[in-house]
Amino acid sequence: MAEFTLYCFGESGNSYKPALMLQFTGLDWQAKFVDFFNGETRTPAYREMINEMGEAPVLIHGDRKFSQSGVILDYLAEVSGKFGHTNDEERREILRWMLFDNHKFTGSIASLRFLISIAKTGETATTDWLRKRALGALAVVDGHLANNSFIIGKRPTIADFSLCGYLYYGEELPFDLNQFKHVQKWLDTIRNLEGWKHPYNLMPRKR
Repeated sequence: MAEFTLYCFGESGNSYKPALMLQFTGLDWQAKFVDFFNGETRTPAYREMINEMGEAPVLIHGDRKFSQSGVILDYLAEVSGKFGHTNDEERREILRWMLFDNHKFTGSIASLRFLISIAKTGETATTDWLRKRALGALAVVDGHLANNSFIIGKRPTIADFSLCGYLYYGEELPFDLNQFKHVQKWLDTIRNLEGWKHPYNLMPRKR
């Protein structure tokens, strides 16, 4: 039995964030498939035993349980001693970008991808609003990366793994990522880190 268990599913970019961190740190982990699309996270059993919020990912480490990708990333940085902060200034900068990610970046990109590519809603006023918000957030990150190899400077941190979570889904992204050349270069740099895998090669997905 692996030391760490991650409740996840391949279509979830939020699950991919800690899965990628586990992969890069070389920790002993296993993926536990969550059948999200058939309603597993909405069942009383899941909410009682796994996560009262009815969400994935969830990390199990011994008798400890963590939910929310940012919290999981922070915990994994602590226990592995990798990809975290080295001083208080870095801690706050990592937190600043992860909060931006959760609120604006992933918050809009994930919702837009779900509606267009998974739920197949077609274009609506909601998707138009989300696309504008997603492209605006991408422009912020692209501008920041024009002068930085990674989100907080010259080395990868959990801030990078948080922000990149939904950007490796290729044609499932309902916008042209090629217009953000600095983001593309950054994604290529992360992709070239030892151990990188595409989300569908790292986590189980619906059949």
